[in-house]
Amino acid sequence: MSGTRRSRTGTQTALFTVPLAVALLGAGALPAGAAASPGPRPATSLTCRGAGVDPGARVRYRAEILVNAPLRTIWKLQTDVERWPAWQAPVTSAERLDLGPLRPGSSFRWTTPVPPNPTPATSLEITSTVRQLRHHSCIRWTGPATGEGLHIDGVHVWNFTETRGGVLVSTEETHTGPQVDADVPTATALLRQGLESWLHDLKATAEGKPTAEGPA
Repeated sequence: MSGTRRSRTGTQTALFTVPLAVALLGAGALPAGAAASPGPRPATSLTCRGAGVDPGARVRYRAEILVNAPLRTIWKLQTDVERWPAWQAPVTSAERLDLGPLRPGSSFRWTTPVPPNPTPATSLEITSTVRQLRHHSCIRWTGPATGEGLHIDGVHVWNFTETRGGVLVSTEETHTGPQVDADVPTATALLRQGLESWLHDLKATAEGKPTAEGPA
C-alpha cells in the first residue's frame, strides 16, 4: 500500500482505538477457519528484486497462505487492480493511473471507508506506486493513504512461490505515521487482521470458493 516517509500532518493519538487499519488494507475481519500462517517474525524480511519493507518502521506484519490454484490465476487476481472491489468488500473503488500490464512505475488509486474515529476522516484514498516487480514472482509497492486529518505511509511486499500443493503467497507490510506510531501494539494487531483477511479472500477467490462478496 504505502511509503516510507513519516506524515507531516497533525497527530491524532487516539485514532487506533477503532479498527481503521482493516479498512485501510482493503480487507475485513478474518473469517473463521482462514488458513493464514503468520508464525514468529522471521529474521529476514520479504524482498522483491532486493528491496523490502521499511526497516525503521515500528508497525510491521508478515503472513502467508497456501493457495491451491495455478500461479497465473493468483497473479491475475492480485495484479488486476481494477477488479479488487469484486472480491475484496472493503475496497469501494480502484483505478489504474496508467495503461498496460502492472509494471515498475505503474500507479493505482483505490478507496475504502473509514469507521467512526477521532479524526474527521470518513474514507481513505490510497495512491500506490509499483516500485519493483518480477512477473509471477513478486511485487513491491509504496504510497500514502490519506483522509481528512489522517495520513499513513507504508511499504507492501508480496512473494509468490510455487510449491507442492499450490502456491505459497507471502506478504509483509510496514506502516509509519503519527497515528500508528502513537499505539504500535493496536496498529500492528489491526495490520495483522487486514493482511490475513486479504490472503483469505485471495485464496477463496482463486480456488473458486464463496467469499463475503459471493461466489468467485
